[in-house]
Amino acid sequence: MTSNPSRNELGAFLKDRRCALSLRAMGLPDSDSRRRVKGLRREEVALLAAISADYYARIEQGRIQASASVLNRIARVLHLDNDQRERMYELADKDATRRRRCVAQKVQPQLRRLLHGLVDTPAIVLGRRTDILAWNPLAAALITDFARIPAKKRNYVRLVFTDPAMRTLYTDWQHVARTSVAQLRMEAARDSTDQRLCGLVGELSVHDEDFRGWWGDHQVSLSTIGTKVLHHPVAGDLTLHWDTLTCPADPDQQLVTLTAEPGTPSHDGLRILASWAARTP
Repeated sequence: MTSNPSRNELGAFLKDRRCALSLRAMGLPDSDSRRRVKGLRREEVALLAAISADYYARIEQGRIQASASVLNRIARVLHLDNDQRERMYELADKDATRRRRCVAQKVQPQLRRLLHGLVDTPAIVLGRRTDILAWNPLAAALITDFARIPAKKRNYVRLVFTDPAMRTLYTDWQHVARTSVAQLRMEAARDSTDQRLCGLVGELSVHDEDFRGWWGDHQVSLSTIGTKVLHHPVAGDLTLHWDTLTCPADPDQQLVTLTAEPGTPSHDGLRILASWAARTP
């Protein structure tokens, strides 16, 4: 197959990024006199991306068009930031980002391991458009039994607006709801062509006057930390601090944790809730 000019530009971009990598940061020796290139070799990128060296070479040479999933793995290996990822997808195919976002997300293994290790901390994994991808038992005990919600409906913003229990769980439900709308607005700004997001916005706009009005305000939010005040039927009143950890392998996935200051009634309340959840079948 002959090379393609736009793919040649992609190849130059990938070569530039792999040559710019620090070998020491990658856990490789940087004093090998036999190395003729800076950064990673093609074969090393291919190995880390779990593809053949020949396949990766043909991508850099502009001889083939890589799939979105392969490009995503290469982006992870090359430690591309969000802007660099978007540039890579643009060079590969202007519609690639759109196709990538249409593929159903699966929680990254490293996030799942972290999630299972947080036995005393409520935590969930949020994906694109605030879809709830995974959770631990304490998060289910604190917020709701996520397993009872069909996977296609398992979305945090939808839950806030459609589950009546959320309006009593969150002491300042209006603030929580408005913030969630602003976060969803940011998702829409990243990809206005996301059909599932458009469907969610349409559904909530029809069924909830508050959502319809707040969506029209065009407020956006990039908050990654904050405080929520809850009134839980078992644990009582809780003031919890939430933090987010973005997954390097998939920046569209975030681990959200809720913690309380040690020695406070809220900290005791979480311990009571954990004990109650452990006894509840």
